[in-house]
Amino acid sequence: MNDNKIAILTDSCSDVPESLLERYHIYQLPLSINYKDKSYHDRIDITPEEVYENLEKEIPHTSLPSIGEIHEKIEEIVGDGYNQIIIPVISSGLSGTCKTIQMVCNEFNNIKTAVIDTKNIALASGFFSVYAAQLVEKNLSFEEIVTKMQNKIDSSHIYYSLQTLHYLIKGGRIGRVEGILGSILQIKPIISCDKDGIYYTVEKARGRKQSINKLMEIVQDKIKDKENYYLTICHGCAQEEADKVKEKMQPYIEKATLFMEGQISPALGVHTGPGLIGIGYFDLDD
Repeated sequence: MNDNKIAILTDSCSDVPESLLERYHIYQLPLSINYKDKSYHDRIDITPEEVYENLEKEIPHTSLPSIGEIHEKIEEIVGDGYNQIIIPVISSGLSGTCKTIQMVCNEFNNIKTAVIDTKNIALASGFFSVYAAQLVEKNLSFEEIVTKMQNKIDSSHIYYSLQTLHYLIKGGRIGRVEGILGSILQIKPIISCDKDGIYYTVEKARGRKQSINKLMEIVQDKIKDKENYYLTICHGCAQEEADKVKEKMQPYIEKATLFMEGQISPALGVHTGPGLIGIGYFDLDD
């Protein structure tokens, strides 16, 4: 175990791939997916596929980790010998997770905690856990890592193309995306998180193909001159399209310091519906 005794804890909506959770020993708190007759823990006892298959029948609600679950997880981390915990979590503009974890952390006086509101979602939030873990490996102090992370809030971005805005509207997560008219005209917005960590429209395109092309263009333009970045391509029940995007993004993937891919968490899928394609990057240059 690292002498630094700094643990990293994140939430399941930050989408850190399983391989990296294991590689860096990152702890994770699952959100809950609640159906009329049963609740599930995100990524633990329900898969993204199961959520998408059921959407026709029932759109579930999602809920934060409970105070008890957060307590238990922190106790577990302390039991594993850590006395400092860095906790990067999804945007407080989209979820109460950040606030609730902060509240529970305040009850632990014998350990040092820092809850980082990433102002972002999915891997644009997850990037921070990997970044923090890499800084721990470099033996930086707790304070140095927290400062570096806070200075990086504006360096992480993810852009989405959605097949439909129906689920964002239904789940009340529409934020600053103007959606109703667009669906009639086949206008597909490219969505991202603004400085407050709330969804907004970056660009609009007509039709699916143009929307995905526009998505790639936006990210390519942002990273074309960068030497040092993480990159992600993620999807919600759209593996085939994600593979095509990956093919076209290959030169940028080869240049990336770290590339991550995969399906977004079921708790996010509930709000975006099937057909999401996302591309995100984290600028590592200071």
